[in-house]
Amino acid sequence: MPYSKITGLGFYVPENVVTNDDLSKLMDTSDQWIRERTGIQERRYFTYGKDTNASMATAAARQALERAGLQPSDVDMIVYATITPDYFFPGSAFLMQRELDLIGIPVIDIREQCSGFVYALSIADQFIKTSTYKTILVIGAEIQSTWTDKSNKGRNVAVIFGDGAGAAVVQATEDPTHRVLSTHLHADGRFAEDLFVKDPGSSRPVRSATKEMVDEGGFEVIMNGNAVFKHAVVRFAEAINEALDANGYKPEDISLLVPHQANIRISEYIRQQMGLREDQVYNNIHKYGNTTAASIPIALTEAWEEGRVKEGDLVCLAAFGSGFTWASALIKW
Repeated sequence: MPYSKITGLGFYVPENVVTNDDLSKLMDTSDQWIRERTGIQERRYFTYGKDTNASMATAAARQALERAGLQPSDVDMIVYATITPDYFFPGSAFLMQRELDLIGIPVIDIREQCSGFVYALSIADQFIKTSTYKTILVIGAEIQSTWTDKSNKGRNVAVIFGDGAGAAVVQATEDPTHRVLSTHLHADGRFAEDLFVKDPGSSRPVRSATKEMVDEGGFEVIMNGNAVFKHAVVRFAEAINEALDANGYKPEDISLLVPHQANIRISEYIRQQMGLREDQVYNNIHKYGNTTAASIPIALTEAWEEGRVKEGDLVCLAAFGSGFTWASALIKW
């Protein structure tokens, strides 16, 4: 049975840097307030007419392919995670496929929120293990700046999110030592409304948005912050320990934990709870905010670029997000 291995990483973030001070001009907030509660100092917003969800993903994919020593034509499949596609349908995977001139290969769009990249990596891993495909592009991409409410009403959510894309090339390997060891996926729909956007949805009496939908906040992000935090710190640890237990490792064996960049307080809580050193956990939320499905591939790519991910390292990816959904992947680099 073949195994899967990440052979190339890439990411793209828009040029437009939005600082906490910039947001304080739009709403009643401050740099100190945002930093203390989230750890975020700035984030990136896309430029209309230049960036799209698919174009950012394409840029990240091209970088990942170049680093893997491959051409787009070598790709057998695309698995694309986003909650902010360019169109209601079809998904942005089709648009990226078109930009890479990969007509004919299969694409899969998934919507697993902040766990999207780990879910997508797991899907790619299964297709490779069954010898169905040999080279798969795994994408996480988001444009969230356009749907956050940047008034006082939406400030608790608006300050968190940013835009960007990350990509990984996953290929078949016969090497049992350097590979994706395992992935672990979970969800609990009982808490769907603790973090969600209600509209637009198909189960409505009319096709288009109505004034009532807008006035009732149907297009706004609704987040029960306390519930999300309480579940996140439990599920993060469960997912990480599940991956370690499945492969006979302990927390001290982790070379680097790359968590979804949701909130620095969550990452720090998990680090302390698991007894990890600061150098065992990678965070870049201060630069990019929460980029949802893109956050793990962006962070993993930056960690690799900085020499924090090296051959032989044990790398753990872990995420928790809306749904609720949580997931982990353990990789022997």
